[in-house]
Amino acid sequence: MPINITMPALSPTMTEGTLSRWLKAEGDSISAGDIIAEIETDKATMEVEAVDEGILGKIIVPAGTEKVPVNDVIAVLLEEGESASDISAPQTSAPPPPKAAAPAQQKQQQAGAPSSGSKPAPVQSHAPSGSRIFASPLARRLAQDKGINLASVKGSGPHGRIVKADIEKAKAGPHPAAAGAQASQPLPEDAEINIFGMAYRKIPNNNIKKITAKRLSESKQTVPHFYLTMDCKLDDLMAARKAINDQADGAFKLSVNDFLIKAAAMALKAYPPANVSWNEDAVHQYIKADVSVAVATPNGLITPIVRNAEDKGLKQISAEVKDLAKRARDGKLKPEEFQGGSFTVSNLGMYGIREFGAIINPPQACILAIGAGEQRAVVENGKVEIRTMMSCTLSVDHRAVDGATGAEYLQVFKKFVENPVSMLL
Repeated sequence: MPINITMPALSPTMTEGTLSRWLKAEGDSISAGDIIAEIETDKATMEVEAVDEGILGKIIVPAGTEKVPVNDVIAVLLEEGESASDISAPQTSAPPPPKAAAPAQQKQQQAGAPSSGSKPAPVQSHAPSGSRIFASPLARRLAQDKGINLASVKGSGPHGRIVKADIEKAKAGPHPAAAGAQASQPLPEDAEINIFGMAYRKIPNNNIKKITAKRLSESKQTVPHFYLTMDCKLDDLMAARKAINDQADGAFKLSVNDFLIKAAAMALKAYPPANVSWNEDAVHQYIKADVSVAVATPNGLITPIVRNAEDKGLKQISAEVKDLAKRARDGKLKPEEFQGGSFTVSNLGMYGIREFGAIINPPQACILAIGAGEQRAVVENGKVEIRTMMSCTLSVDHRAVDGATGAEYLQVFKKFVENPVSMLL
């Protein structure tokens, strides 16, 4: 039966491409592995090779055609003894057939795995009684030479057709003779195979992930980020934290992050040029420091807000952060508790991350990424001392905040961190 050659997906994200030229003409003989066309995407021009043999019966999509959707039929391959009269229009009501062509560099993966968009069918040891077995002439010859029963081979070609790779696979790992027997290490029922032959599961994106992906993609693509990193000594802050927690006697427990949120807010109050957002008509400079705190939840990242953080004590900030984080993970935040904010703090130090650059949370102009506190050798007064150091990286929107402004903000933040008593005044 005629075999549809479809527009292949040359990358996991490709949805369409340009058929730049045909390297074979109608009536030409095609062998498995022949390069038959060139496909151009926004990233590269790649060759397409046939995975079966036959005659190129009809070219459906002419060379130079742009925006050809993936899985659209671009040509039809005829078997020996077939003619152009055997070609019928593709059935639009049926699911797209598996691809009969693949990128040249993916030959081995494509030859041994179902094409993208099709779920792997359960392996059967025998074809239904009396049914016709579809196999390419080359596959039939190889099966006969090797003594392989075609009824025991599961075809991976178009419409379940048995191709050369299936015979070679059968030789390397013959199918069990007993009906219903399962292949070793079967894939999970919800697994699929992509164009590179890799198994995967589809995990649906919830609304939080969709919105986060959209906003952060827009931020990275449209906001001119630059990054400033400064190291802060934590020894005095750690000592102050221990003294306060010891005195609280279990009534509350401050975290390092509570101090850093307070320091970030007080630095914004002391240096307002960093507490801004970009607007085409004017930069908006905020009167209060509403600090968004990045919280990882089972549904994705969310940033609840500590309002007026510069005016709140460490104990109150700690209680609010714990409450907001818990309700964020439970999905019980009110919109006004996570929408807005003038500045964001994101802390991955608890995971041992030394430093990182975060993506700005629009419309804010800055986000402060906190790394882990760790002991490092530092030079003080000509002597090498061991100090607990923390790297902080400020991601900045260059439209609203320039380099000097960002650097001055970090200097003020560092003074509060390294002299925590000043935050209590």
